[in-house]
Amino acid sequence: MTLIAGVFGFFQFAMPFIGWICVNMLIGVFQFLWPLIPWISLILFCAIGGFMIKDGLTGEEEAVHSQVYMKALLLQGIATSIDALSVGFTIAEYDASDALLASLIIGITTFFICIAGLILGKTFGMKLADKAIILGGIILIAIGIEIFIG
Repeated sequence: MTLIAGVFGFFQFAMPFIGWICVNMLIGVFQFLWPLIPWISLILFCAIGGFMIKDGLTGEEEAVHSQVYMKALLLQGIATSIDALSVGFTIAEYDASDALLASLIIGITTFFICIAGLILGKTFGMKLADKAIILGGIILIAIGIEIFIG
């Protein structure tokens, strides 16, 4: 449980700070990525969500190997935090310590929200187990569309 929350918390911490670094130190190098962020988010979320829906509808469950699980977890951590990169662009006027503090607050908050979500998921997961993976896929696709539109 803490591994999952830790991965999501880490990426939610890292992305705003990376965005701040890009603006303050590497703006010319990474400026071309700004318009691509919504597209990258949309593609990642739709791919992950689509696979979840397919698995939920077909009832197929892949054997979960720890290496595959970690790759999927890291990909989900990146996908759900890529929009946080833009937060770093909005805090560009902060000095390094303030940007780091803001990023830490975001990461720690995400960690605890993930813990709460995992606890709730375990509580209600058995009641909704047959539809949970489909619902999760739909939610991920909706998040991708929201990032793309918004």
